[in-house]
Amino acid sequence: MPQAWPWLVVAGAATLVAGRAVLSWLKRRQILDFPNERSSHTLPTPRGGGLATSPVMAALMLLMGWQARHPLALALGAGTVVLLAVSWIDDRRGLAPGPRFLVQAAMVALGVTMLAGWVISPALPWWLDALLAGLGWLWFVNLYNFMDGIDGITGIETMSLGGGIAIVAGLAGADPVVASAALTVAVIGGTFLHFNWHPARMFLGDSGSVPFGFVLGGLLAALAAEGQLAAALILPAYYVADATITLTRRALRGEKVWQAHRLHFYQRAVQGGKRHDQVAAIIGAANIVLIGAAALAAMGLTWVGLGAAIAVVAALLAVLSRWSKGAPA
Repeated sequence: MPQAWPWLVVAGAATLVAGRAVLSWLKRRQILDFPNERSSHTLPTPRGGGLATSPVMAALMLLMGWQARHPLALALGAGTVVLLAVSWIDDRRGLAPGPRFLVQAAMVALGVTMLAGWVISPALPWWLDALLAGLGWLWFVNLYNFMDGIDGITGIETMSLGGGIAIVAGLAGADPVVASAALTVAVIGGTFLHFNWHPARMFLGDSGSVPFGFVLGGLLAALAAEGQLAAALILPAYYVADATITLTRRALRGEKVWQAHRLHFYQRAVQGGKRHDQVAAIIGAANIVLIGAAALAAMGLTWVGLGAAIAVVAALLAVLSRWSKGAPA
């Protein structure tokens, strides 16, 4: 990862400065998230932290892509700009799921065309591999948004995924730009915790969580395209499991799955009496183990890594379920 540190310094400093400015502006404009029956917070809180994180991320992806002549980084930067704009409109006025989904799909399609090779398997026709990769990436964008429901969780996950991608890329000798970009995103997410750690002073909103999901999903796809599919699946395993299980349960009950709710494992744990920071911390601890499992997969111990990932995710879901006892039905 040559000369990665200047990007990290700029990412942290710019996010901190932008975060302070955005927080002040949101307070002046009274752009607040008021508690309701689906909320996990109890006080009105400024919502729109994505106006700080996403522009910094977009600018650095574009600069990195331009400097390295890296098509994927350029696509990630451009996609972040578009998704920031659409998601901010959704935060402020609300958009129907259809238009949001179409814009996300278009940005993912652009990103897929910039990947260096097959994501799933070279045994598949290119068009099928691209379709499956695009659908997985699109689901990841949305689940990242769904999972942004308590203080600190998105910052913890973003740090974990960014750091994990960089470690796997380094072990596998993969594209150094992917590693540098991942570390840059990790620093942006980690710096946002200054504003979002419990009790949060500011929420990300869709304008932050959707672009984070888009960029990290693209970097995971890039890792898979360099032969590290197992590691790319292991790193976000808890997020994918929680979101997918919860969505499936809601769909089977005939609920409108795109509507806000408090039924994720981590949300139920908070309702059961645990603090936001306690839940975010145990997810972070589990993510450290997942990074280790992904590293094993990158070193050739694929089944050992996958087995370890399944075990830690199952254990985490079990702990969160136990913590949820006493939560409202």
